[in-house]
Amino acid sequence: MAFGPASRLGVALFEDSDRVEMCPGCSADDKEIIIKAVYRQVLGNAYVMESERLPVPESQLKNGDISVREFVRQVAKSDLYRSRFFDSCPRYRAIELNFKHLLGRAPDSYDEMKAHSAILDAGTFEDEIDSYLDSDEYQDTYGEYIVPYIRGYKTRNGQSMVEFTHMFQLLRGASSSDLKGNLAGKKPRLNSLVINNTPTPIVPPSGATSGWSFQNPALGSRSRHGVGATADGKSYRIEVTGYRAKAVNRISKFRRSNQVFIVPFDKLSDEYKRIHKMGGVIASITPIN
Repeated sequence: MAFGPASRLGVALFEDSDRVEMCPGCSADDKEIIIKAVYRQVLGNAYVMESERLPVPESQLKNGDISVREFVRQVAKSDLYRSRFFDSCPRYRAIELNFKHLLGRAPDSYDEMKAHSAILDAGTFEDEIDSYLDSDEYQDTYGEYIVPYIRGYKTRNGQSMVEFTHMFQLLRGASSSDLKGNLAGKKPRLNSLVINNTPTPIVPPSGATSGWSFQNPALGSRSRHGVGATADGKSYRIEVTGYRAKAVNRISKFRRSNQVFIVPFDKLSDEYKRIHKMGGVIASITPIN
């Protein structure tokens, strides 16, 4: 059972849930679970009516004619997906949702987003969907028979602090929907943030605290805030759980339930890497007013 940061940030369900995979000889009930898991992930946890389901691809999957990856492709290329997350959305909002729905993470950089925008310029919506599903990343992470799942909230080696905070602009709790329920509406969440390589506060989802409705301010002129802030931006408060001190010997190794670090903007990535290396789990990142 997830506790601590997972429960506070709304990702406990993702942390507690096993991945869904189609195995040889799985039952009809198992296949129905797989189908529902694909709809839930690819359609952004939005409700799907019976009349909106895709009976032909579902039947092909149940009969073993297509893999889970090909079923994901059919759902992502469907009129239902396109009407919800492409035709009715600005381009960069559509791209960031494709990353979330098909790769389980936020885009790492503006270069990634521009690359997918170029695919749309040169090709079609279907080409854009194929670019995710035919990528080495998809194959290495999910293969042919694992249902894509949300994974971008987990810190990983090589990831910067900025990239880590951006996932929480797309993920506001396991019960939220990508169709509605966010104050930002259908506007891109990350466009200006990735362009400026700007980290954002990580706040709990609706109902957890009074700060759930926080929205990022427009990126205009920035002033210094907090002790140690630099000309590049504010200072940030990082709360860490499960922090492990460097062990000189076995007796000196310890864990603390909580530690707080005050870090200026230009040191965020270095501090993030240090915390990750020491085995800490980041519970929250908030600017100091």
